Amino acid sequence: MELTCLGGESLAQTLFIPKEADASEPRVGGSAETVKKLIGLGFSVIVESGAGVLSRIPDREFEAAGASIGKAAEAKNADVVLKVRRPNSTELKSYKKGAVVIAMLDPYGNDAAVKELADAGVTAFTMEFMPRITRAQVMDVLSSQANLAGYQAVVDAAEEYDRALPMMMTAAGTVPAAKVFIMGVGVAGLQAIATARRLGAVVTATDVRPAVKEQVASLGAKFLAVEDEEFKAAETAGGYAKEMSKEYQAKQAALVAEHIAKQDIIITTALIPGRPAPRLVTREMYSRMRPGSVIVDLAVERGGNVEGAEAGKIVEVDGVKIVGHLNVAGRIAATASQLYAKNLFAFLETLVDKETKAIKINFDDELVKATVLTHDGKVVHPNFSGTAASPSAPASAKNATPAKVQIVKEAPVKAAAKKAAPKKAAAPKKAAAKAVAPKTSEGEA
Repeated sequence: MELTCLGGESLAQTLFIPKEADASEPRVGGSAETVKKLIGLGFSVIVESGAGVLSRIPDREFEAAGASIGKAAEAKNADVVLKVRRPNSTELKSYKKGAVVIAMLDPYGNDAAVKELADAGVTAFTMEFMPRITRAQVMDVLSSQANLAGYQAVVDAAEEYDRALPMMMTAAGTVPAAKVFIMGVGVAGLQAIATARRLGAVVTATDVRPAVKEQVASLGAKFLAVEDEEFKAAETAGGYAKEMSKEYQAKQAALVAEHIAKQDIIITTALIPGRPAPRLVTREMYSRMRPGSVIVDLAVERGGNVEGAEAGKIVEVDGVKIVGHLNVAGRIAATASQLYAKNLFAFLETLVDKETKAIKINFDDELVKATVLTHDGKVVHPNFSGTAASPSAPASAKNATPAKVQIVKEAPVKAAAKKAAPKKAAAPKKAAAKAVAPKTSEGEA
């Protein structure tokens, strides 16, 4: 990726991978493997010292892959920044105007932060909005991270549950298998089913989408739902779950309440993008579970599916442990960073012109339309275009040198809400127990 400066010498575009400013975020936006590939694309890669330590990637591995180890201040020279979380105000002040920032920006409900991105003059892409199409599967951060969250949820539940999960036949007697109930059968739910089954539990699952019934059965679990006419039409053309009527919710709640009373472990995964998490489990429901039962709420960061769940805490209510860990995928950061870094590289590669080896953003590309949030001082994503931002707002005094990015089309992104919004997608028609991560993902925890 070569650019020619005034003196005639060529300069590689600079890519910066920072250490996350949020101390609670252990993941990192690069790996030794992706650093090698980024250098192969023509980037000069700088990794902030210590960026990968919590993901078990020491500085020496990044150096061995060809990266330079630098300080946070070197972000001011970066043409591209690869992050996990949205940059904060301090970080944005150090970015040059026109820099490309790729991360999970979490824009819903954060209008002020979206405006800050626009005012900084960066071209920001939010990876959660990656469309559910075949071409973008390798870029799907929701799938890669939710898959790990589903696995970790079962591990966390097993840790808190003070009994064995599999059935054991011993000379001293038979130990019955634990009963596990998965609420929400998307990427996280499918992985939770498969993991619980591997550990020997008896698993049931529920979801409002009829298409997942076959997937649940293929993993050796039983499906539970009120299968009326509304249920049969409870899926959008894109494979996402619809919001159900109050009448259906009441019928489903009655069925679920009776089932919950007999369960040992419950894992909830339901999220509707851009909205608070739906309440699935009330205190009245789980008060009938036996003491020592465990509930893991993967939607706790959005308000939670479970009454009484507390973000970042494990609480005990009526003898039932309610686990509300934050950033569950980050609890296995080494694996999560490995997959996330590959997601970022796969997307960034589509922004690089194969002939000139320079960043070249094509706003007609469906991947760009779906994910670009801000550009040229404006909020350009149709879902957030009401967030006012001044096109002439100065990024910062440090942003005097614009990033060198070639734009194919500088017109604002056309309204394409159907493609752009991160919605809940269907998992594949058949999910084998051996490979449970579906090709597409929903906006799950």
